[in-house]
Amino acid sequence: MKKILIVEDEKPISNLIKVNLTSEGYLCKCAFDGIEASNIIEEEKFDLILLDIMLPGINGYELLEYIKPYKIPVIFITAKGTVENRITGLKLGADDYIVKPFQIGELLARVEAVLRRVSSIDKTYEVLGVTINPSSRSVMKEGREVDLTVKEFNLLLELIRNKNIALYRNQLYEKVWQEEFMGDTRTIDLHIQRLRKKLGWENHIKTVFRIGYRLEV
Repeated sequence: MKKILIVEDEKPISNLIKVNLTSEGYLCKCAFDGIEASNIIEEEKFDLILLDIMLPGINGYELLEYIKPYKIPVIFITAKGTVENRITGLKLGADDYIVKPFQIGELLARVEAVLRRVSSIDKTYEVLGVTINPSSRSVMKEGREVDLTVKEFNLLLELIRNKNIALYRNQLYEKVWQEEFMGDTRTIDLHIQRLRKKLGWENHIKTVFRIGYRLEV
């Protein structure tokens, strides 16, 4: 059973998250400020931490630096519209982020995706006749190597690790480019078009209206 620490100072939100994660079979523990969370992390092992940014005592950014030596994956919970916070969190090493207010279904999907990703860091992916090796950063199709740019490869990994999940353009852009998404979709749309063509996935990388993209497997 996977064990998750929820670090959120708003008790109604913390309880909502705990109830839903528990119903999905996760073992959850809650902390309501940064200092309490750091003490718990010292004493117990966790598979994942859900971390609010604005916390009493020690904020989420500071706590993330404290968590790093423990090598526990972290999903930031951040206020709606704070793009700078999301970018900072990703650059500091957070594995993902979710924006308040959020749908509980999205939270559950992101928790599952991060846990799956962490458990298969050295895994070679076999998807739709394409072999992807994250360690060597190689992509093979029908015995031939597919030449991808750095950004195309990172974008492909995000799609694969979150297969069958609709990903927002701004989230994809901020994770792959690690800079603020300014609303210009041409860059990410062009990279998606190139991936479709190079992999022959025109019918598998779906455009999700007003959201972004989904790799349909």
